[in-house]
Order: sequence, then C-alpha cells, then structure tokens
Amino acid sequence: MTVWELFPAILAVTAAYLLGSIPSAVVVARRAGSVDIREVGDGNMGARNVARTIGAGPAVIVAVCDFLKGAAAVLLARTLGLSQGWVLAAAWAAVLGHDFPLFAHFRGGQGLATTFGTLLVLMPLEILVALGLFGSLYLLTHNSDLGASVGLACGLYLAYRARRSPALLFYMVASLLSVPAKQLLDRHRRIAIQHRLAP
Repeated sequence: MTVWELFPAILAVTAAYLLGSIPSAVVVARRAGSVDIREVGDGNMGARNVARTIGAGPAVIVAVCDFLKGAAAVLLARTLGLSQGWVLAAAWAAVLGHDFPLFAHFRGGQGLATTFGTLLVLMPLEILVALGLFGSLYLLTHNSDLGASVGLACGLYLAYRARRSPALLFYMVASLLSVPAKQLLDRHRRIAIQHRLAP
C-alpha cells in the first residue's frame, strides 16, 4: 500500500475516532438538565444514565446520536472504498472514541449504542433482529445489559449461519466482550461518584 493509498484509510480511522468522541450525553444533559452527566447517577456518559437522571426524552436523543456516530464512521470508510479490514478499524475507532473521547477528557460511556450503529451498517439483517430482541427484553426486564448481550449473541449466531467473514465475526465477539470490559474499567469511578453523592 502506497502513501496515497494509505491516506484515505488513516483519514477514515481518524475521522471515526473524532466522530465517536463527540460527547452526545454531555451536550444533551447540559442543555436538558444543566448537569454534567459524568458527575451524576453512575457517572456513565450514555443514554441509560441520562434516562435515570434526566429523563427518557433526552436519553432517546443521546442513544440516537451515539448510534449514528458508529453508523457514520462505517459509511465513511465504505464511501472511501476501503477494504473490510480498514472499515472494521474505523468501526473500532468510533467505539473507542465514544469510550475514551478526546472532547470529554477521555471519560466516556460503554459504547453500546455506537457499537450497534457500526454493526447495523456492517450486517443489517442480523442486527435488526438483534435490536428487536434487545428492545423486547429491555421492555420486559428493564435490564439493558441483558438485552444487549442476548441481542448481540443472537446476531452473532445469525451472522455465523450466514457465513459472514471471520473478521466480521471476530468484531462481533469483541463487541460482546467490550461492554462488560468497559464496565469493569469504570467501576472505581462509579463507586467514587456514588460515595460522593450519598447523603
């Protein structure tokens, strides 16, 4: 790969990280509730914490924005005609940008909505089923972690049966593991915030 061929790939990955770094929850929470979402609730910069501390309406806006960040990153990489490896690198960059955002002092969310956004573009049929399961389970149990895990696992199974490429399957497996991994990384921060807010 020449320098000129490498340039669009670097551009796509960099742009994807910057897209992911847009702190949707911080912006929406400040406008809707005049709070820093990272300092209330469990401190997570995501739609679930916005829903718990501010309300469902702002949370939906955050979820849609975070979802679109992931989808836009993959679409950009595809528009530039990049190989699947670079498209997946852009997808990862968007999720990493959300988890460790440049524009929010690297204190981000868990990347679930952004991950679903990347996956919907990468394998739309499988992820539509996964999103349907996620939404149904969430309505029944109010447990987003359970819904996401079952939804992504079902999507992975369907992708395997559809003979998706090993790289795509690996990305899905890594996506399944990344959310709980980020929760573990943020655990000490959540505990510190909860202690500080305790009466």
